[in-house]
Amino acid sequence: MPLSFSDTLVIGISSRALFDLEEENELFQTQGVVEYRKFQREREGKMLMPGTGLYLIKALLNLNKLAKERLVEVIVMSRNSPETGIRVLNSIKHYGLDITRSAFTGGEPLYDYIEAFDVDLFLSKEESDVQTIIDSGTAAAALIYEPPNGFRPETSTVRIAFDADAVIFSDDSEQIFQKSGLLAFHENEDTNEKNPLKAGPYAKLLLTLSKIQKKMETGVELSPLRLAIVTARNSPSHMRVINTLREWDVYIDEAFFLGGLSKDKVLKAFKAHIFFDDQDTHLIPAKSLVPVARVPYLSTSPLYVKKEELKVLDPSIMEKIEIRKLE
Repeated sequence: MPLSFSDTLVIGISSRALFDLEEENELFQTQGVVEYRKFQREREGKMLMPGTGLYLIKALLNLNKLAKERLVEVIVMSRNSPETGIRVLNSIKHYGLDITRSAFTGGEPLYDYIEAFDVDLFLSKEESDVQTIIDSGTAAAALIYEPPNGFRPETSTVRIAFDADAVIFSDDSEQIFQKSGLLAFHENEDTNEKNPLKAGPYAKLLLTLSKIQKKMETGVELSPLRLAIVTARNSPSHMRVINTLREWDVYIDEAFFLGGLSKDKVLKAFKAHIFFDDQDTHLIPAKSLVPVARVPYLSTSPLYVKKEELKVLDPSIMEKIEIRKLE
């Protein structure tokens, strides 16, 4: 009978998100595949430095040891050919990562293989792959940023932090805020306090993580997998978030309703292995302290802003509205 990942958290991570391959990527972009192939073959024995996602992956895989069962599976996904991917495989072994499955596509896009591996979360530094996956709804996906300097992660727990609107929940409420302002947003959330928020691109992932918490022998309250929501919401809009999580039967260890205060110091105190948000307004200040990743809007959402449209926006207007930076 074929192996099934139906009860397993499956993380697909690109080689550039797992390891520091920026020098190699620059070489590929400027000198082409022939020089890149030569470069990688000459350095097969030189181990790659950690990338932004390595400590998260290591901590998640450690849950398997604590639970004494396979709760987490990691697939390394790379546009390398199998030959140029040898250095990646050697580095996986060097860091003691319990990763046994990989996909080397020889330059082809990775998003076509998300369903084939039953991926729940895909982390990458390739924006086109991430956007396509978000639009398809096949998995949660995020564009991971460069690693913070001197990051020393918590080793006894996994700590994952999420923004609320447009990440865990749909962007419906965020659209009200952007269109009609803060007062209209609060009025809508207060009126709908008992009505659960619609699921966003990370709702299914949160439910899967919640199931893992419940499988730990410690129980959810003392689970080594700690989940936090860090949101700009505050009273009276906070109750709708709490009621929705209760409706979903999801246990959140920590929640921070900041009312516009900066998220970076809270994330540092939480010791997040990663923070998912939809706006660079919050990600840029935090990325020097903890690993962060941007969750793109659906390309059909009114909040989605195309690159070519950004180029013609007046800079003074861009400073006044909270939109993500697309680079």
